[in-house]
Amino acid sequence: MTATAHVRLIRDRATWLIYLQFGVFATYLYGLSSALPLLRLDQGVSQAVAGLHGTAMAAGGIVTGLVLPWVVGRIGRRAAIWTGMAGISVGTLMVAAAPTLLPVTLLGYGVAGALSALVLFPGMAALDDRHGPAGPAAISEANAVCVIVGIGVPFVVSAAAQSALGWRAALLVTSVLAALLALAMGRVRIPEPEKTVGGAATDGEVRFGWRFYLAAAVLFCCVAMEFCFNLWAAKLFSDQTGLPAAVAATAVAAFTAGMAAGRLAGAWLALRIPPTALFLGALLVSAVGWAIFWLSTDPVFSYVGLAVSGLGVALHFPMALSRLLAASGGRRDRASAMAAIFSGLAVGSGPFLLGALADGFGTQRAFLMVPALIGLAVAGLLVVAGERSLRSVGEPA
Repeated sequence: MTATAHVRLIRDRATWLIYLQFGVFATYLYGLSSALPLLRLDQGVSQAVAGLHGTAMAAGGIVTGLVLPWVVGRIGRRAAIWTGMAGISVGTLMVAAAPTLLPVTLLGYGVAGALSALVLFPGMAALDDRHGPAGPAAISEANAVCVIVGIGVPFVVSAAAQSALGWRAALLVTSVLAALLALAMGRVRIPEPEKTVGGAATDGEVRFGWRFYLAAAVLFCCVAMEFCFNLWAAKLFSDQTGLPAAVAATAVAAFTAGMAAGRLAGAWLALRIPPTALFLGALLVSAVGWAIFWLSTDPVFSYVGLAVSGLGVALHFPMALSRLLAASGGRRDRASAMAAIFSGLAVGSGPFLLGALADGFGTQRAFLMVPALIGLAVAGLLVVAGERSLRSVGEPA
């Protein structure tokens, strides 16, 4: 698929609904992430035990990925997405209701993680179906909404924690917004898969080719890279600059702000630049940002490096997912299920591996994992691009 100047993104009611659903999704994701340190204090557990909540979220996403094609085939995307919206509300309410009970909070994080995949991946498959060549731009915009909302969520959690209501009150935002959105736009139709027989996709047993799995590997690298920044950038920032951990936590805000700007710009760029060139450019930008951050011992340059990294990383997931969907041969819901599985594996393994390397070699050396992931993603893109060039040369004129 090649971007051309005449490609337009037309935002209808279904598009806006998915964007807003992604906004509600952000209140769950960033809300539970921001609440984790406060939850750990209430429970009096170690950081390792508290980290199991993130593992529960990733495991939930993997489990949903395994059954996602069946769920969408039986009830359709619209019902699946609204079921996911209800699920993330239930998960966050479980955590808010019993914050001192570790089994309950682990289950709450797991339920929210599992059901959130029903919002995220069918929603992006629907955007890709609805907008065709403009699909990458729509997916980028949807993710931009998610990140923009996510920037404000930690401040809501912080304000609630300092009030008489307590931090748990901030977790109620997800269920309130989900209910309001259902009342306002619950009847809006979302694009469904075209071919179904007996409630299941007719192409359900067809195997994907090597290009699809290479695209999935690129997606894995991109998601692992993003979460390595999310979970470990503050630690390296503190180590490099000497600033206390409480101040270094603001480093993640610079990265997230860069992502927000990148995804807004990416929606415009995706309509004008060929996908492979745009993806490779985004990977290059993230590599430059990483180099500035990795080498810097000055807080200002470290913030700049993280913001530039965020600009590049912003496009990684939308572009990688778009390529995965494009390589699926029209089987977008099955491809979305595979995306959920590979993303869950990346979230669970990437930051863990970087942490293990940091224990043995230090955080700065461990962060060399980021350019390694960038290199693997670039290699995957170039392999497919090279194969297509050779195939086009061999075709008769």
